[in-house]
Amino acid sequence: LFVIALTMGLRRGELLGLKWSDLDTGDHVLRIERAVQRAAGQLRFVEPKTPGSRRVLPVPQVAIAAFNAHRARQVRERLAAGDGWHDGDLIFASSIGTPMEPRNVNRRFNELRAKSGLDWLRLHDLRHACATYLLANGVEPRTVMEILGHSTIRLTMDLYGHVLPDRLRAAASAMDRAMETG
Repeated sequence: LFVIALTMGLRRGELLGLKWSDLDTGDHVLRIERAVQRAAGQLRFVEPKTPGSRRVLPVPQVAIAAFNAHRARQVRERLAAGDGWHDGDLIFASSIGTPMEPRNVNRRFNELRAKSGLDWLRLHDLRHACATYLLANGVEPRTVMEILGHSTIRLTMDLYGHVLPDRLRAAASAMDRAMETG
């Protein structure tokens, strides 16, 4: 779950709403169709946060490897649960196949970050890191907006515009090279 959060920039609720049928390993794409959230004391499947949050994303190879390893673990959990397994086709499910409690995801993340000495890191920071890495590596802001499911390019740029100064310097250098006379 944490590898997918970092490499694909998904929100916690989106991660918890993923089903195996949303993942096409042949074409390396993932459909974001729903999210899980707690409402009126129950976990519910809901529409993604914004209309742009319903999207189809290419899946990086590192995420494909994480999905494959996770599927193998989940098969073992399913066998261990036997008749107690509730098959909802969820990628990130409880040990009996039901939707995961979002607070439990946070608890597990907090345990891992404390062990790693990263007390300042929040789960949502993985989403921010994804956007920052993409922009710093030359991915166009509109593409990053679509990957994150933001409703507007302005939101993306307001949150991640700090990444662009190096790209602006690179653009100025490119102009210098283009205008050089030999």
